[in-house]
Amino acid sequence: MKSSRLIFKIVLLIIFISLRSIFPQDDNLKTKISNIIKQAKGTVGVAVIGIENHDTITINNNYKYPMQSVYKFPLALYVLRKVDEGKLSLDQKIHLTKENLLPNTWSPLHKKYPNANVDVALCEVLTYTITESDNNGCDILFQLVGGTANVNKYVHSLGIKEMSIAATEKEMHSAWNVQYKNYSTPLAMGKLFCKFAIDSILSSSNKDFLWNLLTKNVFGTNRIPALLPVGTIVAHKTGTSDVNDKGIAAATNDAGIVTLPNGKHYAIVVFISDSPENENFRNKLIADISKAVWDYFQINN
Repeated sequence: MKSSRLIFKIVLLIIFISLRSIFPQDDNLKTKISNIIKQAKGTVGVAVIGIENHDTITINNNYKYPMQSVYKFPLALYVLRKVDEGKLSLDQKIHLTKENLLPNTWSPLHKKYPNANVDVALCEVLTYTITESDNNGCDILFQLVGGTANVNKYVHSLGIKEMSIAATEKEMHSAWNVQYKNYSTPLAMGKLFCKFAIDSILSSSNKDFLWNLLTKNVFGTNRIPALLPVGTIVAHKTGTSDVNDKGIAAATNDAGIVTLPNGKHYAIVVFISDSPENENFRNKLIADISKAVWDYFQINN
C-alpha cells in the first residue's frame, strides 16, 4: 500500500515537472511583465489571450478597473447587435440637438456640427464614437439602445460577468467617483475582444465594420502599437481619465487585438488605475508591456 502511494506521488511529481517544462515561456512572460510594472505606482492589470491557442496570462486581475472610454467597445457591440436584429440600421438618421450635442466634453461631432439641428446617419455617430472616442456620440448611442443597463445586460449574457456598464459619459463628468461604476477586470475585457474576434456574436459585415473602426482609432498610437513594427494591425480601444487635484489619473487604458505576421492574433488588455505618474510614463508602461507580449508571441507561435 505504501509503495503504491509512493509511486502515485512520483507520477504526480513527474507530471508537474513536465508541465513546467512545456510552458516555461508563459512564466517568463509573466515575470517580464511583472518586472515592467514594478516601477509603476498605482495598480496595473494585464490580460493576454492567444486567440487561436487560448494561452492566457493575467496579472493583478482581481481588481475593478475603471474602463473610461474602453467601454465604448461593448456599447458598439450592442448597437451592431441591434442592427443585426433589424431593430436599428446603420443608415438611419439621428437628429442632433443642443441637448445631445454638449459643448463641454470631448466631441468632434460637436466641432463638426456646432449649431446642431441636423440629421446624421447612425454609422457616422458610431464612427466618431469609436475612432475618435466622441463622448456625445457615446451618450447618443446609449440613449438609442435604451440606456447603460441594456448594454450591461447584453455583455453579461455573453458570459462576461466581471464587467459593469452603469454610467453615461455625462454622468461620469458629474463627479469623480462615478467613473468607477464602469469597471472591468482585464481578463473580462480580453474575453470580450476574443468573442468579437472568433464567435458569431455579430454578422460578418458588422464585425468587419467595427474591426475597421477599431484599427483606425486615432488615439493610443503611443500605447499598444507604439513599439510594434510599422504596419502591425492593432484593433483597439483606449480609455483615459482626467487627473484630479491630487495628481491622480483614475484610468489609463488600452485594450484590443494584435495581428501577428503569420496571421494569428492575440488579445491584450492593460489597465492602469489610480496612478500618480505623468501621462508619458503611463503610456510608455503600456507600450513596454505590449512589446514584451509581441516578442513572446513571435517566438511561441
